[in-house]
Amino acid sequence: MTFRLALPALTLLSACATTPAPANPGESTWTFVAIDGQHPVSSKTTLTISETRIGANVGCNGMGGDLKFDKGRLIVGPVVSTQMYCDGVMDQERAVAELLEAGPYFFIENGRMTMRSDKHSAELVRKVED
Repeated sequence: MTFRLALPALTLLSACATTPAPANPGESTWTFVAIDGQHPVSSKTTLTISETRIGANVGCNGMGGDLKFDKGRLIVGPVVSTQMYCDGVMDQERAVAELLEAGPYFFIENGRMTMRSDKHSAELVRKVED
């Protein structure tokens, strides 16, 4: 009889458990190590986060926008960007812009951040200041 009562109690307790919110990146700068599973074309990539703004550069154009954190997602927008043509970088720039516009989920673990949307993903490492 005790076993029958314990099982429903465990089910109720697990239903009440909440998933911890991801770590807020705070004021931080990151370097892209993968965009949609591919190494960045440029070695000069950054993602800069403040409490209310985000900025990115994948090697040519700068882009950014207002930022809010909502239940493990980065809500960015509108995303604005410079529009220079840069041979070989444009596909990855477009992917990062679309990723940011999609309100990606983000996860931070051991100095690495992963951002994912339905169509795009990015892996980043926290940039160590000199």
